[in-house]
Amino acid sequence: MQEPIQNKGFSMETGHREEPVSAFVSLAPLAGVSDRCFREICFQYGCEEATTEMISAQALLYDSARTEHMLEKGEEGKLTVQLFGKDPCVLAKVIRTRFNADDRFQAVELNMGCPAPKIVRNGEGSALMRDPKQAQTLFHAMVQASTKPVYVKMRLGWDASSINYLTLAHIAEEEGIARVTLHARTREQMYAGKADWEAIARLKDALHVQVVGNGDVTTPEEAIKMETWTGCDGIAIGRGAMGNPFLFRQIHEYRMTGSYAPVSVDEVLDVLLDHYEREIACRGEQRAILEMRKLMACYLAGFHGSARTKAAIMTITNMESVRQELEKFRVLASSAR
Repeated sequence: MQEPIQNKGFSMETGHREEPVSAFVSLAPLAGVSDRCFREICFQYGCEEATTEMISAQALLYDSARTEHMLEKGEEGKLTVQLFGKDPCVLAKVIRTRFNADDRFQAVELNMGCPAPKIVRNGEGSALMRDPKQAQTLFHAMVQASTKPVYVKMRLGWDASSINYLTLAHIAEEEGIARVTLHARTREQMYAGKADWEAIARLKDALHVQVVGNGDVTTPEEAIKMETWTGCDGIAIGRGAMGNPFLFRQIHEYRMTGSYAPVSVDEVLDVLLDHYEREIACRGEQRAILEMRKLMACYLAGFHGSARTKAAIMTITNMESVRQELEKFRVLASSAR
């Protein structure tokens, strides 16, 4: 059982920090989602920073075409490249040869949060939470090799019986890591259960470097609650932004006015169609349509009558038919208002 939270400026009576905070809001890395096209859209809607999909440091040594595609940067703002790996020599070499002179990226981040079995089995991602000595070796190698700030993203620990994020975060700070992002779940939880925002507040009080909170922010209200309740320097939004880049604009509106406008069906469909066109330009029509299926479903989620449209598009393989289905939905949704 952890001790009661004792973070500076935090009021147990009111349930939030007494001093005002204003955290930056960023797009967290999402495998197969947070590519250049989606990041561009999020920046247009007020996202302040973004991180690439996690990229294999080992693959970068072999000039993988797919990996190179993941490094593309478009019309974006501050962008961090996220690497995963377990070999300090490989990570250091990649940083020196690929990123020190690359002005597209503001920083390099080590992934210690990915829970995917294929990543964990190789001793990478959140498997590093079980090996603090190896993690320290990676921190040291990356910081020594990099001319840019080095960040790390981690989880609470491997499971509920091995919560060690504070220990690892202190090691990271001592080795020169400039920012720690905490996805406030264990690896065992994967993406289930509730994120432990109390842990983010503890981490903020424990470190002098920047702390970014991640987990369960899907509305403007939740974003403001996280920043005021934890005092975090930044908020990283992942799954909450899937099909909902509008969230970044709404968070800004909520901060400024205490309210925010709902998103119309027309705006959602316009952005979705734009997203399709961007992906087609980057990937080609067939691949783009296949890979957009999960995001298309996210864009349309919650709208009355969208189930039929989503089911229809799941079987379509050309953009003209996709567009026709979406325009049919626009008419039906408009008539239902």
